[in-house]
Amino acid sequence: MIPIKTLDELDAMREAGRVAGTVLAEASAWMKPGVTTREIDEYAASRIKAHGAKSAFLGYEVSGRKYPCHICISMNDEVVHGLASKRKVKEGDIVSLDCGVRVDGFIGDTARTVIIGECSEETQKLIDVTQQSLYDGISHALPGNRVKDISCAVQNRVEANGFSIVREFVGHGVGRTVHEEPQIPNFVSAGETPELRPGMTIAIEPMVNAGGMKVKFLSDGWTVVTRDGRPSAHFEHTIAVTEGEPEILTCLELKPSASAVA
Repeated sequence: MIPIKTLDELDAMREAGRVAGTVLAEASAWMKPGVTTREIDEYAASRIKAHGAKSAFLGYEVSGRKYPCHICISMNDEVVHGLASKRKVKEGDIVSLDCGVRVDGFIGDTARTVIIGECSEETQKLIDVTQQSLYDGISHALPGNRVKDISCAVQNRVEANGFSIVREFVGHGVGRTVHEEPQIPNFVSAGETPELRPGMTIAIEPMVNAGGMKVKFLSDGWTVVTRDGRPSAHFEHTIAVTEGEPEILTCLELKPSASAVA
């Protein structure tokens, strides 16, 4: 069953989204060469607390294991769910930050990939295309459309630019829990998909690889990396389906220019 939020619940989701977006922006701006991913996680934790929220990820349980960090920090060829450690961020790295917070019982969930200094032209294109594919997907989150319309928009942007989409992880509904129905794939799959209705709140999150689509888990049991070792980018917003245009609940940034990518 797909939850439909009441007006009061949507107000609560807006506040959770605002906090998640603010913390993500603060942590992104705070990063610099020489800091460790553990320090990034600790900084994010301090900002989450300062905004009166709690991490939605810390202690999140999968198959009896609990996620040990406040946010997910994935670097370079790491796709998602990277763990904080003593690793230092250096010039030329790309770092994906995924921030989920809980405010008054509701979740805000958002992610972005940040360049530390400068990166290669190809990696810059990967980041630009991934971000644009997110907004392409959001633009199709209209009442009466179906989930596959979002999926198709993301897939078209990514594959037209020569990149590949991770299949093992998808977007999702979000509300009182981090993962609700429906699932929001970044690719078109067989079969019918749910119709989008006002009051649905969903997290759209393209995970895009510069090389092949295949991924694997590291020995820590959490971190997912590309099998070919090439870079991966990740962007995410929590949005609300409305009677008209979708409302981005976690947006504190300008949309990328339509001319930024092919």
